[in-house]
Amino acid sequence: MPTIKESECVGCGACADVCPQNAITVDDVAVIDKDKCVDCGACVDECPSSAIEE
Repeated sequence: MPTIKESECVGCGACADVCPQNAITVDDVAVIDKDKCVDCGACVDECPSSAIEE
């Protein structure tokens, strides 16, 4: 299950844009809804600041 490294997240929303389950919301930083996430890894691959890790 991916996790957000809040100190590295810039809140750009790239991860939310590619999430096929709409499991990510972004305010100041990204937040993953663990109930919706299917662990596909799309967000990990898309994050430009490497703030998401599996």
